[in-house]
Amino acid sequence: MEAKSKTLLLGICLYLSFFYALTAQIRPNVYHLEEKKDGETLIHELKIDPDYFVHSIYKESPAEFVRTYGGYYTLSGNQIHIGFEFNSDYKNDNKKSLDIPFQIQGNTLVLDMGSKMAFKPTTRDSKVLDGKWLFGGRVTDQGEERVDNSNKPRKTMKFLMNGYFQWIAYNTETMEFSGTGGGTYDAANGKYTESILYFSRDNSRVGASLTFNFELKNSDWYQNGKSSKGDPIHEIWVRRK
Repeated sequence: MEAKSKTLLLGICLYLSFFYALTAQIRPNVYHLEEKKDGETLIHELKIDPDYFVHSIYKESPAEFVRTYGGYYTLSGNQIHIGFEFNSDYKNDNKKSLDIPFQIQGNTLVLDMGSKMAFKPTTRDSKVLDGKWLFGGRVTDQGEERVDNSNKPRKTMKFLMNGYFQWIAYNTETMEFSGTGGGTYDAANGKYTESILYFSRDNSRVGASLTFNFELKNSDWYQNGKSSKGDPIHEIWVRRK
């Protein structure tokens, strides 16, 4: 009787472990994986918050942007369903969505993308500018020039999370992809610094660091300084809802 009870208890524990693995929620974070392919190393980066998913791929040496895609996602069992807002390869694959089987093994997020890919979470801490931001306008000598992109198909978005940043310019209606760039960032004492790890428009910009003054006003993010081309900018970013 005691042996049967132990067997039953073990069976229940195994079932619950299996059920949890299939229904577990993905912990919001930035995840990384290095993939060896054809003698090269591809860096895979995931940014996942409670409702948005971005996957970017790039090479470090020599620096080269490879791909990015992302959008709002839902979970069903052990499947991630992503409805793309952008896909840099859309002209080639015509994909507007993607379903990815996943498992959670401890802190590791395992995605089945033809082969099992084990992503490790970053240990960087959250920062005051973390979140999704839409370009909201500029400050000029004549005052603020605001634009509202929240309900328009053409958008420029910045996604900041746990010390990593990415901007993406895209059109949700036509799936036109206009560019992206990303890397690490810091924001403290009124200074915002981006260190570029990938840049789709110009790989030679990789390795550069840009520092801006920043201020939060009524939940909007104001930053001013010089762009990667050296042009003065004073931008307004609005937190995406």
